Amino acid sequence: MLFVKSSLKSISNGVVVEVRSIAASSLKVKLLEMGITEGKQLKVLFRAPLGDPMAIDVGGYILSLRNSEAELIEVEPILSVI
Repeated sequence: MLFVKSSLKSISNGVVVEVRSIAASSLKVKLLEMGITEGKQLKVLFRAPLGDPMAIDVGGYILSLRNSEAELIEVEPILSVI
């Protein structure tokens, strides 16, 4: 099955993804320090009522990201669960 890479911002709630890359920006180091690294599995949990920010599961802890931050993270949906 072929999946298309997209930004984390566009992923629906409940979907498990694998991080493929993080765009070069002033936030890249901060995202890496929070555990968002290439190959890491993330699960989109939910979004705030107006859609921003979003909550994701990163290796057992919940992290809140703004859409502008999630847009920097290129991911690919996967079939397995965390």
